[in-house]
Amino acid sequence: MKQYKIKNIAGHLATIFLANPLTPILAFAIILLGYISLEMMPREEDPQIQVSGGSVMVAIPGATPKEIENVIIKPLERRIREIKGVEHIYGTALNNAGMLNVQYYIGQNRESSNLKLYDKVMQHLDQLPKGTLPPLVKPFDIDIDIPILTVAFYKNSDKKLDNIKLYKTIREIQQDINALDNVSKTTLKGAKKPQFNVFIDLQKLSAYHISLGEVAKAIRSISSNAPEIDTTSSTGKLTVFGIKNAVEDIGDLKNLIVAQYMGAPIYLKSIAKIEYSYDVQSFQSVLLTYQNQANKDNKENNKLEFIEAGDQITLTVSKLKGTNAVEIAQEAILELAKHNAVFQEQGVGYIITRNYGDRANEAVNELVHHLVITIFIIAGILIPFLGWRESLVVTIAVPMILALTLFIAYMTDQTINRITLFAFLLSLGLIVDDAIIVIENIHRRMHLPESKGLSFSEVIVQATDEIGPSTNIATIAIMLTMIPMAFVGGMMGQFMTPIPLNVPVALAVSLFVAYVFAPYLAKKLIKFNHHADAQAPIKKVSRKKASSKKRVRQNKEGKS
Repeated sequence: MKQYKIKNIAGHLATIFLANPLTPILAFAIILLGYISLEMMPREEDPQIQVSGGSVMVAIPGATPKEIENVIIKPLERRIREIKGVEHIYGTALNNAGMLNVQYYIGQNRESSNLKLYDKVMQHLDQLPKGTLPPLVKPFDIDIDIPILTVAFYKNSDKKLDNIKLYKTIREIQQDINALDNVSKTTLKGAKKPQFNVFIDLQKLSAYHISLGEVAKAIRSISSNAPEIDTTSSTGKLTVFGIKNAVEDIGDLKNLIVAQYMGAPIYLKSIAKIEYSYDVQSFQSVLLTYQNQANKDNKENNKLEFIEAGDQITLTVSKLKGTNAVEIAQEAILELAKHNAVFQEQGVGYIITRNYGDRANEAVNELVHHLVITIFIIAGILIPFLGWRESLVVTIAVPMILALTLFIAYMTDQTINRITLFAFLLSLGLIVDDAIIVIENIHRRMHLPESKGLSFSEVIVQATDEIGPSTNIATIAIMLTMIPMAFVGGMMGQFMTPIPLNVPVALAVSLFVAYVFAPYLAKKLIKFNHHADAQAPIKKVSRKKASSKKRVRQNKEGKS
C-alpha cells in the first residue's frame, strides 16, 4: 500500500502529539493555567472605558459674567481648539470666575490629552488680563472617579452623637481604608464638617457703621482661610463661614477687634454670635431606607425602617485601573468590621449601599455557571449523532479551549467582566466546530474500506490532515468577521473591545486543540475494529456458504 503523505499542518500536529507522552501533561497544564487565570484575573462588572477630558478654571475677582465670557472663555476656547482630538468644549461664565469643560474623542490617550491641555493653557498665560488669578487645570479621571463601594453611616436613635464627632469618627475610618492596597481614593458625601460659624447681626453692624469687608478682613488677618459670606437669613443675620482649621480657640474669634467706633474697639462678639459647630450652610439631606435584617427572612413580620439622614455620611471607595474590584471591596468591608466595637460604643451604624465587587463576582460566577451548563448541553446534543465516546472527546476539548483563551487574556492584562464572558459565550458555539469536524471525519474514516489494514493512528492522522485546509479557511473567515469590531469608534467601541480581542483568539485556540488533543483523545477513548466494516468479504463468504448448501442439496436429490 502506498504510504500516505501529510499535506497540511493539521496532519503534522496530529502526528507530533498523537503518541507523545507529554500530550496529557500539556492538557493538564492548560486546564490548570485556565483555572488559575480565572481565579487571579481582576474582576469587574463592566470594562473600563478610556475617557479623556478636563476642566480649566480661571478667576478674576470683581469681573461680571459678560467680561468673563469675552476675556477668558472665548480666547481659551480658540486656543484649546488647536489641540488635536478635542471633540467638545463647554464654557460657563460666572461672577468672578469662568470654567471650560474639555471633552476629547473616546479612545484618546488620557495622559497625553491631559498634558496637551495643561501645556496649551500655560502657553497663553501672558494673554490673560491683569488681575487674573493663576488658572487651575483639573483633568477628568474616570478610572478612579467611579466608586466600587459606598457605605452609609448614620446615628443610632438610642444614643446621642453630635455631627462633629460623627464626622471625626468616619474620617478616621476613611484614612484607614484609603491606606489599603489598590484603593485609589475615598470621599465623604453629605458630611457635616466642623468649622467656626459667625452669625452677624446686620442691625448692630449698621449701628457701628462697619462693613462686611472690614469684618472679613479682620478674620482673614488671623486665618489662612479667607471666609465666605452667605446671603441674609430670615432672622436678619448674616452667616460668615469657611474658617476651617484656622484658629485654635473660639475665644480668638470672640475677642477679635474688627473696627474702631468713637475711639473704642469693636469686638466680633459685640456684633455676632460665634460658635464651633458644623457647616450649617450645607442644606444637603438624605433619606436612608433599609430593610430590617432581623426580620428579613420573616415574610409575615417584614418591615422597613426609615432613617432621616441629615446627619448621614456616605463613604465612597474607588480602585485603581485594572485591579480586582472583588478583593478591594472585601478588604474595605473587613476594615470596617474591625471598627464595629467603636461604632457600637459611639452609636454609629452603617449599611453597604453599593458593592460593585459583589455584583461583579456574582456576574462572573453566574456566567461561568452558564458556561458549564452549556458544555453539558453540547455533549447531550452530540451523543445521538456521534456516539457517547465521540461526544466525550468534544466535551473535554471545550474547557481546554476556554482555559487557554483565559490564560492568554490574563497574560495580556485584561480583566474578566460581563463583556469578556459574553465573548466566551458568543464563541462557544463556534469553537466546538473544529473538534466536531475532526472527530466526525475520524469516525467516517474508520468505516471506509480504504482504512482496512491501517492502524488506528494512521487513520486518525489521515482523517485530521484531510480536513485541515477547509477547516483552516472556515475558521479564519469567522475570525475576520470579528476583527472589524475592534475599529468601531466611540463609547460603544470601547465597551465592546473584549469581543474582538477574545473571540478570534478563542477560534485560533480551537484549531490548535482540535489538531493536537482531539486526535489524542480519539485514540484513547474510541474503539477501532479493523474488520468491523469489511462488508464485502463478509458477503462473499455468505455466497460460498450458500453455494455449498446448494451442492449438498443437489447431491441428496441425485442419490434419491
